[in-house]
Amino acid sequence: MTDCAVTVVRPGVLTTVQDLGRPGHAHLGVPRAGALDPPAHRLANRLVGNPVTAATLETTLDGCAVRVRSAVTAAVTGAPCPVTVDGHPAPWGAPVRVPAGSVLEAGAASHGVRSYVAFSGGVDAEPVLGSRSTDVLSGLGPAPLSDGAMLPLGVPHAPPRGADVLPCPGPPRELVLPVVPGPRDDWFTAASLRLLATGGYRVSAASNRIGLRIEGPSLERAVHGELPSEGMVLGALQVPPDGRPVLFLADHPTTGGYPVVGVVPEAHLPSAAQAAPGTPVRFVPRV
Repeated sequence: MTDCAVTVVRPGVLTTVQDLGRPGHAHLGVPRAGALDPPAHRLANRLVGNPVTAATLETTLDGCAVRVRSAVTAAVTGAPCPVTVDGHPAPWGAPVRVPAGSVLEAGAASHGVRSYVAFSGGVDAEPVLGSRSTDVLSGLGPAPLSDGAMLPLGVPHAPPRGADVLPCPGPPRELVLPVVPGPRDDWFTAASLRLLATGGYRVSAASNRIGLRIEGPSLERAVHGELPSEGMVLGALQVPPDGRPVLFLADHPTTGGYPVVGVVPEAHLPSAAQAAPGTPVRFVPRV
């Protein structure tokens, strides 16, 4: 086995390999996938001297731990969390030199949901359709991390780079998401559209990389017929039969048969990806 690798010591609830995804294959039924919080992914790569296209590890809620086979520079960004090397505290949001044989651990998120762990050289998993991203819906890309799994690393690209200021958002008191109405907003009653903008919604614990599930009042349909399956875009706010919206994230299906009441612009999806279960959600229609 190559020495330029890491071995999984603790995989966490769900830790996956992610880069910027595989856009352009929706016509084949292949989701985009990729990091749910692209700014955090890009920052982690910048800190260790990687191009933004390098693959990182995306953790969920309780982090992960890996043992490095040879000395490597790492950085942890995204949801703030305790970082340790062999049990000793290390900085979050900064390059960290990890000696050969040492264990790097990103702990449980203090707030937010997803942290990103970058290594100099990037995670060198086998690309599928031009991306190293794990897609939990289609099963493309490397499997989610498991105990004892080995992940190869690439050749370092450039020296590590620091940053003068790092974004460290506090836990949002409310997730505010603008919504562009349509294409099927006419399938819902006027009262439902008002409810969407004023209803008491919260992030559901059933959320995942496919979609942010929302708890709260149900949206009543004005049209009760069947909708032929049609294309789904990133950020689509689809409404299944129970009337509670689902916000489609990176691993969303490329087609669907439930009506889409609106679309959340892509720039606001990283905040949605970091919203913990129970976070209040308010939708703001754009006209």
